[in-house]
Amino acid sequence: MLAMDKKIQIFKALGNETRFKIFKNIFTGGYACSIDNTKPTDDLIAQATCVTSIAEQFDFALPTISRHLKEMKDADIITMTKNKNKIYIEPNIETMKEIAECFTKLVKEYEDGVVYQFDNTK
Repeated sequence: MLAMDKKIQIFKALGNETRFKIFKNIFTGGYACSIDNTKPTDDLIAQATCVTSIAEQFDFALPTISRHLKEMKDADIITMTKNKNKIYIEPNIETMKEIAECFTKLVKEYEDGVVYQFDNTK
């Protein structure tokens, strides 16, 4: 289960419009490039994303895109793998499942009328 500070870090990472757009396209296969050039595939989700493919879609320098990616990596919502002279990015599905479970639980508790008492002294 994700700690509260990790959840906040994830929401902050996705709270930036550019990072959200990058993440959405990574998650949906919008920037596909194959890690293994000998086995190209038509399944975009099965392919990773190259940093250069992302940078081509924005009017930012590569270091700016790299900083956005670092923040998403630090939030553990993407993984980055270096292969030769390229870095490939994929969504961290396990982290996204945990975030989805948090929202599912919140909605269920809301619908069930669960009320929490918070201690704001901490």
